[in-house]
Amino acid sequence: MLNSFENVLNLGLGLILYSSEKIEDMVEELVSKGEVAKKDARQFASELVKKGEEQREEFKNLIQEELRKGLENADIAKKEDILTSDEIRQIVREQIQQVLYEQGVFQSEEQENE
Repeated sequence: MLNSFENVLNLGLGLILYSSEKIEDMVEELVSKGEVAKKDARQFASELVKKGEEQREEFKNLIQEELRKGLENADIAKKEDILTSDEIRQIVREQIQQVLYEQGVFQSEEQENE
């Protein structure tokens, strides 16, 4: 599921990056047609690239926020919420010891020290 979202995000970012490469071609075409002065072309291209980068960042943030909301709504456990196998073993070990102490099979450390 996350992999497909990542692929969509990469596709969107790739399209934005691709358009930044096309910006230079577009500006060169405008210069050749005389619609933009050659001295202004670099500044114009830089502004367009900067705007594209800002849009890419906004797009990235939007996707991340929507993913976060979607995962929260899906009620999926987060990595920090999941117990490790060592933690599970320790819990089971403690529960078994507790049952054995309650049944009198083993004495607790407190009873042994008395």
